[in-house]
Amino acid sequence: MTVRKVLAFTAVYVVWGSMYLAMKIGIESIPPLLLAALRSLIGGAVLFGWGRWRGGQAPTAAQWRTAILAGSLFFLCAHGGLFWALQYVPSGVASLFVATIPIWMTAWQYATEPGIHIGPRTIAGLIGGAGGIYLLVDPASVLQGQRINPLGAAVLIGVALSWTLGSVVARRSTIRAVSVATGSYLLCGGTLLLLVSGLAGEWSAIAGHPVTGRSVGGLAYLIVFGTVTTFSAYNWLLRHTTLASLSTYAFVNPVVAVFLGWTFGGESIGSRVAVAMIVILASVALSLSAQAKFRRRPEDDAVAAPASRTN
Repeated sequence: MTVRKVLAFTAVYVVWGSMYLAMKIGIESIPPLLLAALRSLIGGAVLFGWGRWRGGQAPTAAQWRTAILAGSLFFLCAHGGLFWALQYVPSGVASLFVATIPIWMTAWQYATEPGIHIGPRTIAGLIGGAGGIYLLVDPASVLQGQRINPLGAAVLIGVALSWTLGSVVARRSTIRAVSVATGSYLLCGGTLLLLVSGLAGEWSAIAGHPVTGRSVGGLAYLIVFGTVTTFSAYNWLLRHTTLASLSTYAFVNPVVAVFLGWTFGGESIGSRVAVAMIVILASVALSLSAQAKFRRRPEDDAVAAPASRTN
């Protein structure tokens, strides 16, 4: 792997692992859909402006239509649904649903891209990663006998499917500059989130409730690290690696979240959690080692050369 790819994977693995805590802090005084909208719009404006300033071409009408679709799937459906569901489902349980993304992505890629086959190591990696997440979260302990909110669970299933389909759409984008493409998805998704937030009554709800400094800090972290930095890395990786290997971030993020809680939050790591983390990391390594060498499509080659100069 190139240094750039290693850095991109590191950002997606590590930074997104801290997003659940930032989201929880953000929605303490900012309504969830509005929080997601502000994160997307501000981050998108920064990336789109940066890409255009660096010489990236403005998207065509057809490319904007693709951006609207990708933005809707990534941010309105996936992020908006996740932010909303965290009001009713514990974050640990939510991570279980999100951890199904590698399964959906792998199934999609191997079903639609000829010449790539599912091998035993890939299957073992997926099973091991999903099992490790289950062991790590321990839903029975998190819920303490309470039932999972059925509507929240249904929304989280939609979140995983929407993120998978959004990744498929974005991977086929013909916008050359990665920062312009990423910014266009964020701007489209953020605009839709803002409209839905208004229709849901969040604008009026926030008017009579002051926003705390903690929530503003959570929003700032989401914008700078979770959006501008990491989603850019994710979108770049969509063009330079397989969906199956990229999707392993959903297994690693909960491990990072647990490690951060142990390091900074004084949380303990018992033997069960330690075993779960080892199983997950080993499964991810197994899955990554099994991926076929990424083969660029002919149209990607036409995109890649200008993109390297405009980003």
